[in-house]
Order: sequence, then structure tokens, then C-alpha cells
Amino acid sequence: MAATKLASLAKSSAVMTAGTLVSRILGFAKTMLLATAIGVTVGGAADAFDIANKVPNNLYMLLAGGVLNAVLVPQIVRATKQPDGGREFTNRLLTLAMGLMLLVTVIATACAPFLVRLYSSAGWSEDQRALAVAFAFWCLPQIFFYGLYTLFGQVLNAQSSFGPYMWAPVLNNVVAIAGLVVFIVLFGPGEAGQHAVGTWDATKIAVMAGSSTLGVVLQALVLLVPLWRSGFRYRPVFGVRGVGLGTAGRVATWTFGAVLIGQLGYIVTSQVASTVSDQGVPSNFAYSISFLIFMLPHSLVAVSLATALFTSLSTQAAHGDLDSVRASTSLGLRTVGMCTVFATVAFMALDGPTAMLIGGGSLEQAEVISNVITLMVLGLVPFSANYLLQRVFYAFEDARTPFWIQLPQVVLTALGVLWAGTQEPRFVVAYIALAMSLGYVFALVLSLVFVLRRIGNFGLGGAVLAHVKFAVAGLVALVVGVILRGTVGTSGWDSRGEAFVLIAWVGLCMLAVYLLVCWVLRVKEIRLLVSAVRAKVSRN
Repeated sequence: MAATKLASLAKSSAVMTAGTLVSRILGFAKTMLLATAIGVTVGGAADAFDIANKVPNNLYMLLAGGVLNAVLVPQIVRATKQPDGGREFTNRLLTLAMGLMLLVTVIATACAPFLVRLYSSAGWSEDQRALAVAFAFWCLPQIFFYGLYTLFGQVLNAQSSFGPYMWAPVLNNVVAIAGLVVFIVLFGPGEAGQHAVGTWDATKIAVMAGSSTLGVVLQALVLLVPLWRSGFRYRPVFGVRGVGLGTAGRVATWTFGAVLIGQLGYIVTSQVASTVSDQGVPSNFAYSISFLIFMLPHSLVAVSLATALFTSLSTQAAHGDLDSVRASTSLGLRTVGMCTVFATVAFMALDGPTAMLIGGGSLEQAEVISNVITLMVLGLVPFSANYLLQRVFYAFEDARTPFWIQLPQVVLTALGVLWAGTQEPRFVVAYIALAMSLGYVFALVLSLVFVLRRIGNFGLGGAVLAHVKFAVAGLVALVVGVILRGTVGTSGWDSRGEAFVLIAWVGLCMLAVYLLVCWVLRVKEIRLLVSAVRAKVSRN
């Protein structure tokens, strides 16, 4: 039974993982082109665009993203018990959400100068801030289309159609990459201050920021195709009284509060990182590149598995089947941990080459980013585990508990970030990454305590033992990776092509060692998965 369940989970997440992998690879290509186009640490334009492009993401997460993710799937799953299969309820929910997102988008775009000032440092020049505002006017309409993407995607997820939601960002990245290629062809790469703040005109701004927004628009609209094929027909239905949206409102309110707290913490991080943006050291853009790398394994593994589990968790919670909730939680936690532990040690061993490949382009820039990557990935395992545990609360329509977990975590992280801002400039962003990692550990401990209270013992002892085995295998793989990288030396990855080759063969060697040690230590998940694959092969 366990092998079948693991195989089913792997099958459900495989299409999502494939889509996410393609999207992330293209995302890395986009980041590499962006670094080529406008640089990483010099000129001010990189941080100006980074702030402007992150503001719609952050506002969307604040005002819609987290709320929609927490509310839609459990509510739609429960609504399917209604005589009409929940169609009217779903249409009312979508109409309300789209109306609110449109209002927020219009207001946010009008407030672009204030928002840029909020996220940037007081030390920015007026020219740099004006450039960021110009970018923001192009980028802020993304809020509405990010919202549409999430709305349509969560309706599909509630129907157990997971693939389109994870593949849609591929189109976004393709369009954004095309836009960057056009920018470089028209205006050249950002070398020797070529694209410094004072060199930007309306055409350059439109090509850079407009292509970014066009990608988000198409990412949302492409989901209309699988929605139509699934049989879903949206029609506007207004009015919210008497249709059972009260619970959705309570969940949304607490989720909004949690995301608000998180965004207040991010504002602190953004402002502290911005204070060193004019000193040729890691700042906001370097932080963003490191976080992009950090999010790759989380998106591939934790998000895919949690998305696949969330629908079943919501169904199990709706039926009061606590045994199944416990089993799903335990399986998800161990499976995510097995993957994220390896990702952690792989990035630690290959931090410099990874920085060179994704955001460096030169040894100097790669070295600037590598320390940030190492300290940030230390928090990958607790971050992904906590993400999964949050879905347990949301499955029970409990968004209040995640809020009370989020609050002290953000306070602790913010204090660490403020301390980081008092250190030597070249270490500020690295210490920010360390503060984040410590905050993730703290949040995981709190989540485990509250999950145990909510559903009882879900096999925590077994999950801890599994993670100990993962850690042992990871340490062995880390030693192997460091030795192999050392045999090559810095000269073996002083270009992006060489860095890619090094990451590929050293990473594969580390993976082989990691899996071998896990097998020797009798890691249950690997043996179950191998058994399931063997059974499928024998049936065929």
C-alpha cells in the first residue's frame, strides 16, 4: 500500500515537476540574459528594474496569491457536494476575486512612485528612483494577470488537473527571453556602464519591462484552453450572501494577515539590501538571483508534491479521515526531505559554479553571489517542510495557525536582517540569507508543534530518523563534491559553459553517491519507489 501511494504521488507530481523544471531552466536563462543586458552590481539600472519587477509579485502575494492558494482548493472541493457540483459557488468566488484584483491593480499602478520609494533605499538617487518608477508603471499591471493565473490554475487543481498550472510559466519565460534578446540586439549588452541609469529612454524601458509584463499576460490567458477542455464554463455571478462564503472570508482574512506580515518583513530586507546597491557589492539583484537558485529545488519538489497532496488532503479533511491525513503528511514530509537535503549539499559544493552559470558571467560577480547562495540554501530543508505543513492547516480551513507561526518568524528574521545591515557592506546580503535560514528553522519547529496538536502523531519519529539518514548521505555526497570541484580549481569554471559542464558531472556523481548511501542506510522511500517501478515494469 505504501509503495502504491508513493508511486501515485510521484505520478501526480511528475508532470508538474517536468513543467516546473522546464520553466525554471528557462527562468535561469532569462536571469542570465538579464545579467548580460543590464549587469548585476553596477550602474543602478539592475536594482531599479529588480525593485520594479518585484513590486507586482510582492503585492500580488500580499493581496491575492496566498489568499487564493489557501482558500480556493478546499472551498471548491467542499462545494462539489452541492447539487450543482459547486458551479455557482465557484463562479461567485471567481467573480469576487477578479473584481478585487482589478481594483487593487488600478490603485497600485497609480501609486507606483510611493511603492518604489517603499521598497528602495533612502540612499538611491532621484534618477535611479525615477527609472524604477518608469519600470513599475509597465510592470504593475502584472498583478491582475498573476491573479487570473492563480484563479484558473486552482480551479484546475481542484479537479486534479495539475499539469497546465505548472506548464503555463514556460510560455511566460519564453516571451520574457525573447524580449531580452530583442533588447540586447537593439541596445547591446550592459558593459562598461552602457545601460547606466541616465541612458534609459522610453523605448528601452518599454522593451525591457513591456516584454516582462506580456509574458505574465499570456501565462494567465493560456489556461483558458485547459479550463474549456475540462468542461468548466465561467460566467459572472455577483453577490456573496447566503452561498457559504463566510468560511472562505475568514480563511482569506487570516491568510492575508500572514502574507502581510511576510511582506512587511520583506520590505525590511529589500531596504537593507538596497543600502549597498551603489558600492559594487551584493545588493537586491544579487539577492534575487540567489533566491531564484534557492527556489529551484523547492519549486521542483516541495511545490509539486504539496500541490498534488493538497487536493487529497482537503478531501480527507472534509471527510474527517485523520488517519489518511497523517499518512499523507508523513509521506510528503519524508519525500520532500529526501530531495531537499541533496539539493542543499549540491548547491553548497557547487555554489561558485552555480553563481557563474546563473548570475555571474565573471569570476568576480560569481564570488560575490556564491556566499549568499551557501547561506541561503541552509534554510531549504526547513523552508520546504514548513511549506508542506502549512497545507495541512489549510486543508482544514485553518489559516489562523499559520498566521501565528508566521508572526514570530518574521520578527526574528527582521531583527537578523537589521543586524546584517550594520555589518561590512560586502557581507550584508550574505548575513541576510543567514537570518532567513534561521527564521525558517524556527518556523518549522512551531509548525511541527501545532500540526501534532491538530492531527496527532503522524509518525514524527520516523520522519526525523529518515532526515538523519538523509543528512548522513548528504554529508558523504558533500565531501565527494568538494573534492571533485577542488581537483578542477577555479580555472575549470571561469566561463558559463565550463561552469555548466562542471555542475553536470559533479552533480551527477554527488547524486549517485547520495542515492547509494541512502540505499545502504535502508531509506524507506527509495526502496518503496524502486519496488513500485519494478512492479509497473513487470506488469508491462
